Amino acid sequence: MILFQSKENLQPACPRRRKNSNIFDVVTSIILAIILLNNESLDFRVKLLVIFGYILVVLPILLTLGATPGQLLNGIRVRRKDDYLKKINIVTAYHRMISVILHRIANAIGFDKSDYVPYENKTNSAALEINEEADNEEINKLKGRQSKVNFAIAAIIYIGWVIWLNNFWFLIGLVVIFDLYITKKVNWSPWKKREGKNHWLVEWFDALIFAVVAVTLINIFLFQNYKIPTPSMEKSLLVGDHLYVSKVAYGPRIPNTPLSIPFMQHTIPGSINKSYIEWIQWPYKRLAGFSKVKRNEPVVFNFPAGDTVCIDMQNVSFYHIIRDEAYRMNMTDQYSRQTVKTDDEYYALARLKVLKEHEIVVRPIDKRDNYIKRCVAIAGDTLQIIDGIVYINGKQQEEITELQYVYAVQTGGRQLNTKKLQQLGIYESDLNYGQGFLQVPLTNKMVEELKSNKMVDKIERFIQQKDYSDFQIFPNDPRYPWNLDQFGPLYIPAKDATIDLNINNLPLYSRIIDYYEENDLQVKDSVIYINGKPATSYTFKMDYYWMMGDNRHNSLDSRYWGYVPEDHVIGRPRLIWLSLNKEKSFPANIRLKRMFKSIK
Repeated sequence: MILFQSKENLQPACPRRRKNSNIFDVVTSIILAIILLNNESLDFRVKLLVIFGYILVVLPILLTLGATPGQLLNGIRVRRKDDYLKKINIVTAYHRMISVILHRIANAIGFDKSDYVPYENKTNSAALEINEEADNEEINKLKGRQSKVNFAIAAIIYIGWVIWLNNFWFLIGLVVIFDLYITKKVNWSPWKKREGKNHWLVEWFDALIFAVVAVTLINIFLFQNYKIPTPSMEKSLLVGDHLYVSKVAYGPRIPNTPLSIPFMQHTIPGSINKSYIEWIQWPYKRLAGFSKVKRNEPVVFNFPAGDTVCIDMQNVSFYHIIRDEAYRMNMTDQYSRQTVKTDDEYYALARLKVLKEHEIVVRPIDKRDNYIKRCVAIAGDTLQIIDGIVYINGKQQEEITELQYVYAVQTGGRQLNTKKLQQLGIYESDLNYGQGFLQVPLTNKMVEELKSNKMVDKIERFIQQKDYSDFQIFPNDPRYPWNLDQFGPLYIPAKDATIDLNINNLPLYSRIIDYYEENDLQVKDSVIYINGKPATSYTFKMDYYWMMGDNRHNSLDSRYWGYVPEDHVIGRPRLIWLSLNKEKSFPANIRLKRMFKSIK
């Protein structure tokens, strides 16, 4: 099977030009995807149709008709020179594209072993725009003109990025770009020879360096992949969901800790060693984004209480461990009829004990664990939870379809069909067995379906009553005897808002004042001092948010550790690109229905 009888008038495109053209095409595709995915006005299916239409239809047509945008920029043509001036219609273009695909398939299965290929054998793109018959002087002029055009385009893109970054010191980088395209005095890839062929190991190393740098920049400024590890957002987001998280939705943050090993959050896998160095610490800075955090949006953020961690117990908050130890000390003294101390005394003793028994590490903001929750209240809101129902500014929270609570399902000791439970999305790991009943998290839809089951006698939602106080619930103070279902009212601080400050409401805002906004907070003889001066009011420097999981009774969220400062916000999850069920084995574990599902 010979698809093209001749390779006449073909001039191979050099590897650097091919690589640059591919990079440009990938970047344009990514930018298009980011713009569309962050456009709230378009239906999600329309967004996907446009994105895949550009990649799978527009680019191949441009390729067969002449060149993609990246190839045009780098002076590469994939059409043969003898048909530059011919008008090739869409039918012919698709015929060429299909021919390329068929030829590759034939080669892959061994059906066609001919040396003939649709275009040039090694590059799979064909001729440069430079005329073969031109003399050396003319070729050099063409190349020089092409270099100037490429420099101008690269400089414009780079200057746009510097303006977005709002740090004009980076304009120094224009010197590097000028040398790359025009003067070419410095070899910016010292591991490679500038002339001649490099060893294949050098080429692979060069490709690896480029890939690491490119992916790192994409993860910082554009988007990143995250995996759901816990069930706190079920049934909205499931354990095993892999998410596309947009960094430009709220504006990407400049890293606080730029010196770190790529693709590692805070610890080198298989060790307890940090994956970052704190020699350089940059202050909080967020670039312009498409929108601000809104109520009821899922948000990815750094865990606020993850600033201090016990190395041997990294999955539990340091402060949670101390409160547990303080409570244990209190109960021990009560049972042994020892003198009962104050809460502050127990907390201080517990802190000393934990610090003595565990190795502690303090992490910068961007190196704390990544969490995903739903933002139920934004800066300036007043939040209250009554019988598990969230109220914002006195109004009940908008309905969330997949919201679930823990229910007691009374069966009289009868066993429910496991397969039917799995069809509802309930697995053995979700069940807690009691005497004659099951304790299980359910959505409203699941409750209605279970009520029709003949094995079920009664279903009743679990609610913590007002007379129950949970010492682990924010603000962890006996003056606020709140629990998971009875909480607030609580004002969520907004930037530049001023509140009256006194001893009674200080527990609600002390961590903000002292830690998040880096003031020296002290209390002496019932007088509050901020930075050494008596204070009866406080003006906040940042916006704050209240995050809660959709699995309301099985979520460690703001009800336990308080507000999420704006400098902890990472991005907005947009879609599920892969979903794997840990309860099943491959390939049954792939949840096809959840793939490319929009996140709401």
